[in-house]
Amino acid sequence: MGDMTNSDFYSKNQRNEANHAGEFGCTLLDLRSLMELRGTEAVVKIKETYGDTEGLCRHLKTSPTEGLPGTAADLDKRKLIFGKNFIPPKKPKTFLQLVWEALQDVTLIILEIAAIISLGLSFYHPPGEENEACATASGGAEDEGEAEAGWIEGAAILLSVICVVLVTAFNDWSKEKQFRGLQSRIEQEQKFTVVRGGQVIQIPVAEIVVGDVAQIKYGDLLPADGVYIQGNDLKIDESSLTGESDQVRKSVDKDPMLLSGTHVMEGSGRMVVTAVGVNSQTGIIFTLLGAGEDEEKKDKKAKQQDGAAAMEMQPLKSAEGGDGDDKDKRKANMHKKEKSVLQGKLTKLAVQIGKAGLVMSAITVIILVLYFTVENFVVSKKPWLPECTPIYVQYFVKFFIIGVTVLVVAVPEGLPLAVTISLAYSVKKMMKDNNLVRHLDACETMGNATAICSDKTGTLTTNRMTVVQAYIGDTHYKEIPDPDSIPAKILDLLVNAIAINSAYTSKVLPPDKDGGLPRQVGNKTECGLLGFVLDLKQDYQPARNQMPEEKLYKVYTFNSVRKSMSTVIKMPDESFRMYSKGASEIVLKKCSKILNAAGEPRIFRPRDRDEMVKKVIEPMACDGLRTICVAYRDFPSSPEPDWEDENDILSDLTCICVVGIEDPVRPEVPEAIRKCQRAGITVRMVTGDNINTARAIAIKCGIIHPGEDFLCIEGKEFNRRIRNEKGDIEQERIDKIWPKLRVLARSSPTDKHTLVKGIIDSTQVEQRQVVAVTGDGTNDGPALKKADVGFAMGIAGTDVAKEASDIILTDDNFSSIVKAVMWGRNVYDSISKFLQFQLTVNVVAVIVAFTGACITQDSPLKAVQMLWVNLIMDTFASLALATEPPTESLLLRKPYGRNKPLISRTMMKNILGHAVYQLTLIFTLLFVGEKMFEIDSGRNAPLHSPPSEHYTIIFNTFVMMQLFNEINARKIHGERNVFDGIFRNPIFCTIVLGTFVVQIVIVQFGGKPFSCSPLELDQWMWCVFIGLGELVWGQVIATIPTSRLKFLKEAGGLTLKEEAPEEEMNEDVEEIDHAERELRRGQILWFRGLNRIQTQIEVVNTFKSGTSFQGALRRQSSVTSQNQDVTNISSPSHVSLSNALSSPTSTTAAAAGHPRREGIP
Repeated sequence: MGDMTNSDFYSKNQRNEANHAGEFGCTLLDLRSLMELRGTEAVVKIKETYGDTEGLCRHLKTSPTEGLPGTAADLDKRKLIFGKNFIPPKKPKTFLQLVWEALQDVTLIILEIAAIISLGLSFYHPPGEENEACATASGGAEDEGEAEAGWIEGAAILLSVICVVLVTAFNDWSKEKQFRGLQSRIEQEQKFTVVRGGQVIQIPVAEIVVGDVAQIKYGDLLPADGVYIQGNDLKIDESSLTGESDQVRKSVDKDPMLLSGTHVMEGSGRMVVTAVGVNSQTGIIFTLLGAGEDEEKKDKKAKQQDGAAAMEMQPLKSAEGGDGDDKDKRKANMHKKEKSVLQGKLTKLAVQIGKAGLVMSAITVIILVLYFTVENFVVSKKPWLPECTPIYVQYFVKFFIIGVTVLVVAVPEGLPLAVTISLAYSVKKMMKDNNLVRHLDACETMGNATAICSDKTGTLTTNRMTVVQAYIGDTHYKEIPDPDSIPAKILDLLVNAIAINSAYTSKVLPPDKDGGLPRQVGNKTECGLLGFVLDLKQDYQPARNQMPEEKLYKVYTFNSVRKSMSTVIKMPDESFRMYSKGASEIVLKKCSKILNAAGEPRIFRPRDRDEMVKKVIEPMACDGLRTICVAYRDFPSSPEPDWEDENDILSDLTCICVVGIEDPVRPEVPEAIRKCQRAGITVRMVTGDNINTARAIAIKCGIIHPGEDFLCIEGKEFNRRIRNEKGDIEQERIDKIWPKLRVLARSSPTDKHTLVKGIIDSTQVEQRQVVAVTGDGTNDGPALKKADVGFAMGIAGTDVAKEASDIILTDDNFSSIVKAVMWGRNVYDSISKFLQFQLTVNVVAVIVAFTGACITQDSPLKAVQMLWVNLIMDTFASLALATEPPTESLLLRKPYGRNKPLISRTMMKNILGHAVYQLTLIFTLLFVGEKMFEIDSGRNAPLHSPPSEHYTIIFNTFVMMQLFNEINARKIHGERNVFDGIFRNPIFCTIVLGTFVVQIVIVQFGGKPFSCSPLELDQWMWCVFIGLGELVWGQVIATIPTSRLKFLKEAGGLTLKEEAPEEEMNEDVEEIDHAERELRRGQILWFRGLNRIQTQIEVVNTFKSGTSFQGALRRQSSVTSQNQDVTNISSPSHVSLSNALSSPTSTTAAAAGHPRREGIP
């Protein structure tokens, strides 16, 4: 490490150290090299250099008990010398990158091509003087305005594409910004407990400096590197850094090194912080990974900016670690495979429409060409003269342009915009409903959800534990007892047992607002017990003051194996007393005595225990209470017991009391669940609680109703039922269970993941299930990632959970999920509404353009007019229809599912029905309109004639019909009342009125550019009247039953074949023989091993030379690409295999040395 000083990375810190060398007894580099050692090496190094941890604290000018003095000057100086605890986040995508991504849409590409062809042709004027002998096409009054306006069509389409792209990119950009805002808000809220000036305070993680003494406890994510100075029974999960899944036991004399980004799995203690931010272990890895892209540009800059580059090197996500570049790539590849349901259907629909348009335009061109040749060369028998060739070519080009126009009219330009607007609008509004959407498509996927797997604690319940029943001194109290009725002996024991045998960070504080509930800080169960002490009119603080945390003799912290927590203290007479608390079924098994009504211990035999379970514990559990037993045991002072022999220590206890703790159901949950069930969504509860409590809560929530046929099972039983003799999970077995399963109790995170995967992969039902999952813990990460929509808890959720999720519930409340379903369905419906409107316009326009071109050789609707209808009206219609607010009635129907087409039969009926009405009227007006209104005919008008009233009336009527049809389009399920709730959507009303006003302006004052001539009042009345006919006709259509119209086809559906990703299909098809699979696995592991060694050599070299991180990064990228090749060599059925191999221990991610946090088991 020493020779790294020449690198500009350090020059700045080096110079600072020179100035301040005298102030601290160790430099940044000393500390960095110290933190790279592990285990005994580190202990030896500390002994040699500093004497002991106390010595290290002295060198860092801090006190192991009092902490830093906390003066501003001192803190600033430390930040200056040792750096801040902040890792600069990865640069967001630039606006241009987002624009480029938006351009990849299929519909947009079709549009771009059409526009470019159309533009190119409009500028093509072939030579050829007028030759009388040459053939001419009949009719075709094309005024010069029209000829000059040829380019408008193409330009307008490009304009619409630009609009869509900019809106999409801007949405993504603002969403990203919003998420970053939330992220930084979360980061500021992320606090850590440190000791400063003898006071225990909580400070934001970014404020931690080298020399701080931090308190660590079970469940913490360490924010900086440090050395362990005091504590008990600390175990750390270092898998995010090392990839080893075993928990590492830390102790002051064997392995005192604590690293940032690792999780405390049990125990508690204190550490002195030795490295923060970019200098911590996580920070170093981040810097290595993130330095690659911009290094060359910075090389020159860095020399001038002495080491500022160190801060600029952009690491990955943010201070919490987790998202490597290569992982992003992998994620991107994954996402490309599975589009969201809506996107899949839309792309398919766009292609279908495109094909139809192509056919129509091809027919148009063929008819025109045939008509021309037959008329000239067959009927008139004119010869083909060589000098006329350019003129004929010009005619053919004109026919081609008409063909392109038909194609352009056929493609719905407004579609991408409608989708974008609808999603963006929903996401913005969902923010108000406490849903922060991280991935846009999650919003509409949620509308298709068929199953929700929810946590219990905190989501369905309030996460405020309160003791409601107790069994003390042979009496079962159904509510909190009166303190006078409990013997003083028991009361005193109880208060001490609860106050001392709990994390001292758990406290019950007075409420923020008057009349509010007391605030619970720390572990909720412990807060419930402390609340019980306060309810008994006692106080827990004096007991804690008398026995401060440093004096606790030994602590066995709570973990998922022990399911209990015990604390040993030394009594004034040198003997020991141990207080224990834990799940009653576990602690009572270890009790041999129990305190009676007088407060004296009496014998507690196994048969007494069975009776107690029957009479006390089961009734409590059936009321949905968690039962906790509080006990104690005294040990003599000599011989001192062997504290390591846990089984011997945790036996022969004396039971003080058993309490029933309730976590009350949130008041709004039962209603929310009822709505879900009515909407065809199955709610399942997955919880770590015991089965009786879980069942009781499920009944209170309405997840299960007595008398129904359902399953409530425990994780153990679930695993037994879904695995075969070899212990492998079988899909058929899961299929037998999940349809009836409602409650999965005592479940592990892996069970949750298995269940979600099982439901998603199930082929038992004809619709593939769409599953939403809620989670808050780090260990929920895999399940959240696997689910179609992952909801993370904004308040209680860990960073890992938020990172893996699609939507963050900012209020942790289940009823917000129902809102998300409503919005999701609304997006889907909005797009269907828009499609119904848009396709009616398109069908009519195409047929009019087609027949017009073929019969009169001149379309009654001119390019500019079509543009006004197509672009402006559609864009605004998409705004109007996409911003319809959701209604409760959306929750009354079943989810659409993946293979239901986007355009249902009802919608097809509406589209064709309205098209028939519009076409009939337009053709009537076109061929007999001049007689009805007694005006000059616009057909076959001579060249350069001014715009005719006749064609203006056709245009105006067309627009009026579209306006009123827009109101019809508000309903897509064949409802009668199309005005229902129209005033709840002011945007809609504004747009309809606005379009109407603009139309008046265009007709009366549009003149030549719009090919319009002003109309009389009575002509206007007729146009509006015909438009109003749309509403009446809509009622007529609604009367025709859809079921009678068998010939109607649906469009834009996904067939089962298309949506099943390849792997799943191949897995069933080919069963590869075992040897081959082993061979492949060997190959993959071999590549992994190689990569790992290469990466480690690179990292070592990089640290040695310290000049450029470039090499390591190049290797890094080639490693990932190699890894992807390996994955792809194996046929698709092994893709899943190589993913299965990516257990935390053997990921390339771990090899590349970057924290891979989703893999935490």
